[in-house]
Amino acid sequence: MSIAELERLAQEIRERMIETVSRNGGHLASSLGVVELAIALHRVLNAPEDTIVWDVGHQAYAHKLLTGRRDRFHTLRQLDGISGFPKREESPYDSFDVGHASTSISAALGMAAARDLLGGKDRIVAVIGDGSLTGGLAFEGLNQAGHLKKDLVVVLNGNEMSISPNVGAVSSYLSRKMTSDLGIRFRKEIREFLGRVPGIGPDLLRFARRAEESLKSFLTPGMLFEAFGFTYVGPLDGHRLGELVRTFENVLRMKGPVLVHVVTRKGKGYAPAEESPARFHGIGPFDPETGAARESGGGAESYTSVFGKTLMEMAAEDDRIVAVTAAMKDGTGLEEFARCFPERFHDVGIAEPHAVTFAAGLACRGLRPVVAIYSTFLQRAYDNILHDVCQQNLPVVFALDRGGLVGADGPTHHGVFDLSYLRHVPNMTIMVPRDEAELRSAMATALAHEGPFAFRYPRGSAEGVPTDLRPEPIPVGRGEKLRDGNDGVVFALGSVVRPVLAAAERLEAEGIRLAVVDARFVKPLDRDLLRSEALRTGSVITVEENVLQGGFGGAVLELMEEEGIAPRVLRIGLPDAFVEQGTQRELRALHGIDVEGMVCRIREWFGRASFAAPAPERRVREASGI
Repeated sequence: MSIAELERLAQEIRERMIETVSRNGGHLASSLGVVELAIALHRVLNAPEDTIVWDVGHQAYAHKLLTGRRDRFHTLRQLDGISGFPKREESPYDSFDVGHASTSISAALGMAAARDLLGGKDRIVAVIGDGSLTGGLAFEGLNQAGHLKKDLVVVLNGNEMSISPNVGAVSSYLSRKMTSDLGIRFRKEIREFLGRVPGIGPDLLRFARRAEESLKSFLTPGMLFEAFGFTYVGPLDGHRLGELVRTFENVLRMKGPVLVHVVTRKGKGYAPAEESPARFHGIGPFDPETGAARESGGGAESYTSVFGKTLMEMAAEDDRIVAVTAAMKDGTGLEEFARCFPERFHDVGIAEPHAVTFAAGLACRGLRPVVAIYSTFLQRAYDNILHDVCQQNLPVVFALDRGGLVGADGPTHHGVFDLSYLRHVPNMTIMVPRDEAELRSAMATALAHEGPFAFRYPRGSAEGVPTDLRPEPIPVGRGEKLRDGNDGVVFALGSVVRPVLAAAERLEAEGIRLAVVDARFVKPLDRDLLRSEALRTGSVITVEENVLQGGFGGAVLELMEEEGIAPRVLRIGLPDAFVEQGTQRELRALHGIDVEGMVCRIREWFGRASFAAPAPERRVREASGI
C-alpha cells in the first residue's frame, strides 16, 4: 500500500475503534494515539515471525484489527469475545499476555536471548508508553538489555509530552540520517579513522563522541538511554506514517539495543478523546457523536466515590492522614483529595512496590498513609507489604478498590486473590465491608488501628444505604449475625452478603432455614461467633468473591480445625482458574455466586429436589438480558 493508502487505513481503523468502544466500553484514548505506529510496525516487520510486545495492552486495538480480528472486533471485552488486551491463546500475533504495566522490555529481552540461543534471526520490538516507564521493572529490563547487547528495538511512546515543530523537525532529520545505512557506515568509518590518527587519535575520538552526545542531549532526552547502552533515535512525530516507516526500516538494520522515541497524541482523530484523554482512557459506553456517556439507569453512588469523600472528611479532622496512589488518582477517587490537600497527596506513578515502601517510610515518622490501589495491582508489591510494612508492624492502610470480579477487563484485572495473598502475612488485619456505610466504618477502623490494615470494596455502584452518620470504628474481628436459622449457618462477607440473604429467603420457602453471619473480617475471624454457630447448626457454608484456594472459606476451615470441631462444610467461591471477561453479573452467574447459583448449590448440598434449576449457561444468558 502507498503511504496515502495507509493514511486512509488509519482513518478506517479509528472509525471502527470508536464505533466498537462506544458500544462496549474500553481503552480508547491510548489506542487512538498509536494507530500510525501500529501500522508502521506491521508494515516493516513480518509478524508473527517477527515479534511485537505491547506493554499493558491499552493501546493494542489497532494491532488486533490489523491481525485478522476485524470480523470479531465487535465482541471486544464481551463474554466469549476477543480480549481487550493482547492474549497469546487468541492469536499468534499476540506474543505475550499483558494487562499490567512495565513488562514489555523484560519479556522482549527474554525472547531475544532465547532467539540467539536457538539460532533464530527474527526481529523483536517492545512498545512501551512513558507512563509504564515509571515502573521499576522497565528500568531493570533496560539495564540488562544494555548489558547483553542483544539486537532489540524498544519503542518509547511518549503520549504525555509534546515537541515543538522546530525541535521535532531537526530531530526527525537527524534520526533519519543517523539511522540510514550511509549514516551508520559514516559514523563507524569516522570513528575508525580518528582512532588510527597517531598520537592524538584517542583524544580526537573522545572529543567526537562528546560532541555527538552533547548534540543529542541538547535536542533530546537520549543521554538517559545511551547511559543504559542503547542507541537513541528520536523523538519522532508518531502520526507521520512515512517518517515512521522509513525510520523503522533503518533502525531494524542496526545492531544492538536501540530505543526509538515516538511522540503521539492520546485520542488522536477523535475530538472528545483529544480534549479529555483521561476520561477516555478507560470508558464505558458513550455516544460517538458527542462523546457523552450513555445513561446507565442511575443507581447508587460508586464505592470509589464513597471512599474518596470519606477520606476527605477524615483528613480534614486528622492532619496525619496522607493519600498515596500509583498513577490512579482518578480511578481511586482521590481527585478532590489531591486538590484540597496537595501536600498530603502522592501519586508515585506506575510503581506499586515503591508506593508501599514509601508509605512505610511515612508511617515510620508518625503519619497515617492510606495506599489507595486496585486489588489486582497490589499483587505487584507483595514483598514490600510483607517485608517493609508487616514485619515492622507499621500502621499503613491499604484501600483495595476493585476487589472481586471487575468485568470486561478480564483475568488480568479481577481482584480475586487479595484475601488469599494477604491473610497469611503476620500482623495484617483484613476487613471486607458489605455496603457503603460499612465501608466508612472500615476506614474509621483502619485509621484507628495500630498496625497494617487492608479493606477491599468492589467496582461499581454501592447498595444505596444511608451514609450520613459519622463512621465509628468496629471492634477488630467482630462479625455480625444478620439472620437466624437452625438447619445451617452461612458465613459471608462483602459483596456476597446481600445475595446470601436473598438466597436464604428463597431456601426458607423450600424448608431450609439458614442463619446468616456477616463475618466482616477475614483476619482475625470472630472465633467465638463462628464456633458457636457451627456447633449450634452442625452445617457451615462459606461464600466469598475470591478464589477458594487460601481464601475466606479456607480461613474458616482452619479455625474449625484449631477449635477441634467438625461440622459439614460447603465452600462457595471462585475456582482455581483465571476467570474470563464478561460483565460482573454474567461472571457471578457463570460461577454460581449469584442468588440463583447459591440456591442451587445449597439446595443440592442439603439433598433436596432441584426444582429443574436452570443450567449455568441459561442463567448467564438471563444475566445478560438475552
